[in-house]
Amino acid sequence: MSPENLFRFVSALLMGAVLFQIPSKLVPIRNDAGVRLSVDDQNDLPALRIAVSTEQDSDLWVLFPEHVTVVERGKTDSQQLYMFRAGRQAKPVQWRRTGQSLEYQTEFQPGIRMVAHASLEDDGVRYRYQFTNVSGVDYDLVQAVTDPRMVSPYFRDVRLERTYVHHSSGFELLAAETANRLSMPLSEWLPNRHRVPYTWPIDSERVARQADGITWYNKSRRVDEPLVATQSTDGKWTIATFSYDPGNVWVNPELTCQHADPRVSLGRGETRSYELKTLVLRGSLERVLAKLRQQRPHLQH
Repeated sequence: MSPENLFRFVSALLMGAVLFQIPSKLVPIRNDAGVRLSVDDQNDLPALRIAVSTEQDSDLWVLFPEHVTVVERGKTDSQQLYMFRAGRQAKPVQWRRTGQSLEYQTEFQPGIRMVAHASLEDDGVRYRYQFTNVSGVDYDLVQAVTDPRMVSPYFRDVRLERTYVHHSSGFELLAAETANRLSMPLSEWLPNRHRVPYTWPIDSERVARQADGITWYNKSRRVDEPLVATQSTDGKWTIATFSYDPGNVWVNPELTCQHADPRVSLGRGETRSYELKTLVLRGSLERVLAKLRQQRPHLQH
């Protein structure tokens, strides 16, 4: 082999090695309604982007999850095994795509393995978490909190004027019992959490300021369906998050993030899963309700 050909051969090998080490960017997944699901490539820890409008790169930013919390059997204090951190990290998550789904796996000390799976369906995104306990500890509670945040003005609803829950009497604004929110200065209105029980007892304290400065607004009656729904500014699209049996549903209006987070117990050697879903569809709140009633019984829990 001539020196010139040898140089070309070695150069090709080196270039191939460099290309092999660079992970290919996952192409966004689309459904027939035009909804796009993609990995958030601006952060190394797991987050997703969901887009419905052509004007926006992302309408929802989903921390997948925002944090993972456990409570050991027989104890009351919780432990946080994981918290999302923005930006670049030493060990970025390794995603895998299969069909219309994105998935990764990780392990938290002292031995909780988690597989997180997100599937784009024809009416939204279904999230599934699978936990395997390889530690020597039993847990009364394991919870990964999914955090779908409405980052575009098209959906964001800081004053909770377009965000609804469902009672036995029908849909009602989540913040219907906080009528003065529309005139309250933002500095007084935020930060807060609006909470409505589903399986948990009704909180007797309607407004409760927490030690961290966040105000909890607790609704005076339960929801009869475990969902939170937010309509777009033009009313054409609705985003609604639900699960099978969360303790409550709640929203942080500053982010307009929807929460209906399940939880499971997990003994040593056990594997358990649960699912929740964010509907992303055109149409009315009644269409959302019909979808929930059709799909909720089939969610893993």
